[in-house]
Formats: sequence, structure tokens, C-alpha cells
Amino acid sequence: MTTYVLRRLAFLVVSLFMASVVLFLLLRLLPGDPANALLSVGADPEQIAAARHAIGSDLPLPEQFAHWLHQLVTFDLGDSFVSSLPVGPQIASRLDVTVPLTLLAFLLALAIALPVGFLAAHRSRTWYGTVLNGVSQLGVAVPVFWIGMILVTVFSLRLRWLPSGGFPQDGWSDPGQAIDSLALPVITVALVMSASLIRYVRSATLDVLGSDYLRTARALGSTFTGAMWRHGVRNGAVPVISILGIELASTLLGAVVVETVFALPGLGSMLSQAVAQHDYPSVQGVLFVSTFSVLIIGFLADLTQRLIDPRLRGRLSGGAR
Repeated sequence: MTTYVLRRLAFLVVSLFMASVVLFLLLRLLPGDPANALLSVGADPEQIAAARHAIGSDLPLPEQFAHWLHQLVTFDLGDSFVSSLPVGPQIASRLDVTVPLTLLAFLLALAIALPVGFLAAHRSRTWYGTVLNGVSQLGVAVPVFWIGMILVTVFSLRLRWLPSGGFPQDGWSDPGQAIDSLALPVITVALVMSASLIRYVRSATLDVLGSDYLRTARALGSTFTGAMWRHGVRNGAVPVISILGIELASTLLGAVVVETVFALPGLGSMLSQAVAQHDYPSVQGVLFVSTFSVLIIGFLADLTQRLIDPRLRGRLSGGAR
């Protein structure tokens, strides 16, 4: 297991380096000069040259990349071209919104998907099992912004139970108000995520219910609940965990849509503003932090799978499954 962890850590470092290369090159392929963020309309060539020199966009690409890589190694994401403020603290302040939104939605989606997915599989031949499966299929096809708009219309505009958007200026100094502001966004994301998770939980449960080891355990005298808890949960959890990692990562990356609908000052809104303003340091910083988070989530999901399944723990090389 130790050998595998070291291999995965090495792969994580290589992946981060490759991600930094890709992010750097893709941003340089975007149309427009980042120096425009420092200039007013009608700037003369001398002002443009001075602005490009100030931000370093006049340097050769290898030198720009070396500077970007040095910043990453020293945990410095640079300064914003627009606000001249350090990008790192700005991202940290935005994470106060994005991380709670993502984690709360993830936990709520789990609370919905696990029992509903199991029930849809266990009662797959009944009418309500079919209905649950159909509802989950429909939920996958519904856009997240559409669900958000419906929730705002019902719970904010008509019932007036919850705010339609925004976040307290004082952040989490008033937890009650902050939670109220995140309630509808969390429910929106959780409904979309749970619809997808229900399908995977149902599929994994059906595989367990039709397995030989479960029938053998029942034949040896175990109750259905005991056999499922002792044998079914561990075997069924292995494929679901990888899906959970993907869903959590995609929710973090897709926060820009939900944060736009609910006017939340999170990481997604920061990214959209930075792209519109050609603010390279902010865009690079947000994308790198998001990529790092996705890779870490995948790393933890992979380790969790091996801790649960002894068959995977024996494969230290992490080779064929």
C-alpha cells in the first residue's frame, strides 16, 4: 500500500505540472492582449508597450512560463492586473462561499441518493421502483439553472421563505444569514447531483443483489440485512466511490453556473469576471486551484477504494484492475 501511495503522489505531482503547462498555453492562445486590462480606450503605442512590459507579456513564452512556475512553487499566484491585489487571498475569500456550497450540496445529495437508489434497486419490479428510476433519469436531463430558477420563483418570490440570491457582506460572521443565503443554491446542486447518483447507486445495488456471494450468505443463514451490511455494502461501495469523486469534482467546477444564478461571490463568479477582463493571474490562479482540487479528490477517492476493497490493496503497482 505504501508503494502505491508513493506512486500516486508522484503521478499527482506530474499531473499538476502538466496542468500548469496546459493552463499557461491555453490562456496565451486566447484573443486579446492582457495589457489591455491596464489601458484606457485610445492608448498610444508607447503606453501599450509600457503596460506589456509592466505585466511581463512582452517576454518570450519560456520566460513567462518559468516565472509562472516559480510562483506556483513559492505558493504565490501573482497579483491581479485589474485590482493589483494578490490573487491568492482573493481566491481564499471566495472559497468561503464555494467550498461550503459544494460540500453541503454533496452531503445532501448523498442523503437523498443512497436510500432512494437502494430502494429503486431493491423494489425494481414494483411500480414505485420504476417511478424512482424514471425520475432520476429525468433529473439528469434537467439543467441546473432551470431548477434554480424554479426554486427561486417558488421559495423566494411566492412563499418568501428564503433569499433569492446574494451573500452577506460580513460572510460567516452571522452563520444563520449565511446558511439562509446558501439554502437554495445547495438544494439546487443537490437535486441535480442526487439524480445522477441515484442511477449509479441503483446499478451497484442491482449487481450486489444478483451476486453469488449474497445468495451464499443467505443460504448459510444470514438475514438479508446482515448479508447486505457484511458483504454487499463493501462490494457495492467500490464503484460508487469513484463516481462520488467525479460528482464532487464536477460540482466544484460547475459552481460558476449556480453562483451566477444566485449572485454568489464565489470562485465561479471570480473566474467569469477574470476571463471577461483578460486578467491572466486571476484566471490562472482560479483554474489551477480548481484543477488541484479535482486531482486531490481523485487521489483520495482512489485511496478510499483500496482501503475498502482488499483485492485492490494487493495491487501495489496500481496496474490493471
